[in-house]
Amino acid sequence: MQAGIELHVSKKRVKNINFRLKPYSLMVSVPMTISEAQLVQFVAKRIPWAMMHHPQVLAQYRRRQSKSSNSSTANSSVLLWGKEQSVTLSPDKKITYYRQQLSDVAPSLFDKWQPIVGAHANEIRLKKMHTRWGSCNTRAKRIWLSVYLPAYPIECTEYVIVHELCHLHHANHSHAFWQTVATAMPDYKQWHNMLAGKTGQLD
Repeated sequence: MQAGIELHVSKKRVKNINFRLKPYSLMVSVPMTISEAQLVQFVAKRIPWAMMHHPQVLAQYRRRQSKSSNSSTANSSVLLWGKEQSVTLSPDKKITYYRQQLSDVAPSLFDKWQPIVGAHANEIRLKKMHTRWGSCNTRAKRIWLSVYLPAYPIECTEYVIVHELCHLHHANHSHAFWQTVATAMPDYKQWHNMLAGKTGQLD
């Protein structure tokens, strides 16, 4: 394609043709049954649109990159268990700090909640997760916790632990699962709601 935009076509089990414009690339997902002639026709119609909007997509991408670059080394204040600390750390050092804090408290928190939930994890791991607060491998009974949890009140971490332990009883988010969570931690909604507005999710 023109303007330095590469065309990437992938056939998938989809009903419609989907276009996604990224910096220097136009991603096209098409049904498995589409003919070459149909594909060429649909893409040809989208080329002017892609060329028109690409500068805007590129500008947004560069702004994000610039912002990320500027903030990647800047020190910022530290929240620990929901309270602001009198120190500032770079993002990398903050992760190290949070990982250590979570490592220190996790064993005792699991010791507290495992008997209450009636389930025990075989393994506990910490991970730099941007999209989840926690996850559970039910077969291995392995629970992962996000290293970002120490920024919030410790009850939020306790809730995530309870949530993941309850998955050892119920692998899904069924009504029975939430009943198990509520039985173990009656005020879980307060901490659930506090985390719900953030970027992480629970699995």
